[in-house]
Amino acid sequence: MSEQEELFKERADTCDIAAELKKSYLDYAMSVIIGRALPDVRDGLKPVHRRILYAMHELRNDYNKPYKKSARIVGDVIGKYHPHGDAAVYDTIVRMAQDFAMRYPLVDGQGNFGSIDGDAPAAMRYTEVRLKKLAHELMADIEKETVDFVPNYDNSLKEPVVLPSRIPNLLINGAAGIAVGMATNIPPHNLGEVVDALVAMIHDPNISVAQLMKYIPGPDFPTAGFICGRSGIKSAYETGKGIIKIRARASVERPAKGREFIVISEIPYQVNKAKLIEKIVLLSQQKKIEGIHEVRDESDRDGIRIVIELKKDGVAEVVLNHLYKHTLMESSFGIILLAIVNGRPELLNLKELLAHFLEHRKTIVIRRTTYDLKKAEERAHILEGLKIAIENLDECVALIRSSKTPQEAKTGLIERFKLTAIQAQAILDMRLQRLTGLERDKIIQEYEEILKAIAEYKDILANESRVMEIIEKELIEIKNEYADPRRTNIIDEVKDFSIEDLIVEEDMVVTLSHKGYIKRNPLSLYRSQKRGGKGVTGLSTKYEDFIERLFVASTHDYFLCFSNRGRLYWLRVHEIPQASRASRGKALVNLLPLESKEDERITAVIPVREFHKDSFVVMATKNGIIKKTSLEAFSRPRPSGIIAANVNEGDELIAAEITSGDSHVLLGTKNGMSIRFHESDVRPMGRIAAGVRGIRLEGDDEVVGMVVVNGDEGTLLTVSEGGYGKRTEIAEYRVQSRGGKGIINLKITEKTGKVVAIMHVKNHDEVMLVARSGQIIRLRVQDVRPTGRATQGVRLIKLENNDRLAAVARLAED
Repeated sequence: MSEQEELFKERADTCDIAAELKKSYLDYAMSVIIGRALPDVRDGLKPVHRRILYAMHELRNDYNKPYKKSARIVGDVIGKYHPHGDAAVYDTIVRMAQDFAMRYPLVDGQGNFGSIDGDAPAAMRYTEVRLKKLAHELMADIEKETVDFVPNYDNSLKEPVVLPSRIPNLLINGAAGIAVGMATNIPPHNLGEVVDALVAMIHDPNISVAQLMKYIPGPDFPTAGFICGRSGIKSAYETGKGIIKIRARASVERPAKGREFIVISEIPYQVNKAKLIEKIVLLSQQKKIEGIHEVRDESDRDGIRIVIELKKDGVAEVVLNHLYKHTLMESSFGIILLAIVNGRPELLNLKELLAHFLEHRKTIVIRRTTYDLKKAEERAHILEGLKIAIENLDECVALIRSSKTPQEAKTGLIERFKLTAIQAQAILDMRLQRLTGLERDKIIQEYEEILKAIAEYKDILANESRVMEIIEKELIEIKNEYADPRRTNIIDEVKDFSIEDLIVEEDMVVTLSHKGYIKRNPLSLYRSQKRGGKGVTGLSTKYEDFIERLFVASTHDYFLCFSNRGRLYWLRVHEIPQASRASRGKALVNLLPLESKEDERITAVIPVREFHKDSFVVMATKNGIIKKTSLEAFSRPRPSGIIAANVNEGDELIAAEITSGDSHVLLGTKNGMSIRFHESDVRPMGRIAAGVRGIRLEGDDEVVGMVVVNGDEGTLLTVSEGGYGKRTEIAEYRVQSRGGKGIINLKITEKTGKVVAIMHVKNHDEVMLVARSGQIIRLRVQDVRPTGRATQGVRLIKLENNDRLAAVARLAED
């Protein structure tokens, strides 16, 4: 071993690496917790805030004096007390000057200090600052030895450990900080309310949190808005943790002419206004929020004003509900009442926060009174000596004149009048003008007043009640000087608007094209025409697209959307976009979470208002399978859809209807066959079941429609793809057993084409016929005379060229 290695071995200390890392990390964590991230429970300040305010106080950067450059303040702070980056110090100064960040700003800024839109402040060389008048209350009596001072980072100066703080700063301005393993998030409160609670606590130290909440109902944010619900506030005040919901203040303006407006005048705390507007515009462009025509920011120095202009058919309450749901117009604020208490982080409830502040004020008042007593006693001691000198004026003057030196005079005074060195020096320092009669009276009067003050100070120190009276008096003075009205309103828990209550109930024509485009239009858009007319265009389709399904339902109805693969999806009628008569609508894949958007399509839709357990859903497939399931089983589908029927490979679900349990089911095929049987032939099954045979098919035949009837009332309308149709009395379809071949329903010819649909109708009904080209005709059922089962029917619509009929739907009754 070399000499150097031996020397290194002698000097090296061994230690356990795990223990060393643990100790070092804990030291670092406590340094962050105590010295950087968390506020002191007494003055509500973190070290950087305290050092900034103290440095400004030392520079006499007062509220009633000229502003000083921010760079000068930052330089003083980092040079004397806070040896960290200048950016961090300046950012702190900026925040203390922002009235949208601090409920009661402590710094008065001149220049650009940023905005609620997230704009950055000007550089520190351009801005100027001074203390707010309220900030002086944080340092009141600091010169009277009310707080301890410790050396700064280089031992050249002293800085206060805490500020005396006559104001409950921790609660009125709040605090936020992330330490190591813990965080604090204290919301701001109203000064007047907090003072009222402190006064109530002075009178009743055993007051409960619930009673304190009568004085402090909740946080009060600088940006106002609403707090929805009181449970989160109660939890935070009782346990130290809770979550509250904050909402923007919005009103609806309805001018006599023109579009409606939603005006946002207040936004949640710490929400960036510019980003909020960007989000609203983006959601509108993405069609996630319908009904917005334009968004404008009309904010100025007088306040926030975001104007959302609605489309002509936009419903303000619905749009507002979506804004609250999808944007930061509603945000959550997680309250964590964590602060430094006696050098340790503690989670506190509301009463403990107030109690710690009162204890701090009690300490400050006692130390201040002790200091005043000491100074009064020192002054009384001097005045007592001056009083003796005045009473023996001639003798004192003679003694002083006969002395050769000041020291000899001082010694002579001490020996002759039994004075102390301090008293004797005060007599020697006294100016001649104090020897006039008026000045002598002033000394006597001051001495008597000092004696009264000393008695007062001693009485205060001897009686805690006197201390609490002083604290109460000072708090009331603070309230009278600085308190302002509450800005944030607290309201009961707000549930989402019931959109159905805001939507006008009316019948809608809902169309679904072969390519999966869906839309709705008011029924009134289509006028009634005579049989054989040419109709109106109801859809401008893409190439090779055509109308495949058409339904009529109320805007308040639910849509149970059954896909050809046997899955069920939930949709509200009013959620379907309303488009012009000639427009194509919106792709259904954007409204429903279809499992497979390539080969899955909606083939049956049932409008439902309520899910009665005594009702059933009867489903049919193109291969003739029938299934019955309780309607209640479909009342709570998942967002991704649920299985409605287990459809075999090569088969498709083509129809679904609600039944009462005592109805007849009639199936019709494309080759003109039909079968009618009682639904009791089909036992109720679960959602996963496949079903049973409803009709036996031959060749390439398949089921095109299912009708549910009760008794023999009404007729069966059968329509073929050639535009022909007929009505036949229901009574002509005898009841058979399920699973047979059935009987002839329509005589199929080359002219009529295959059967497109079957429908149960009555004389006063009206139906819509839709061609693949988009041509639509609306006609009265009574214009189609009843005929026998085996006829080919009459022409219902004139089809141009090789156009074929695509769909038929019965209109809802008025």
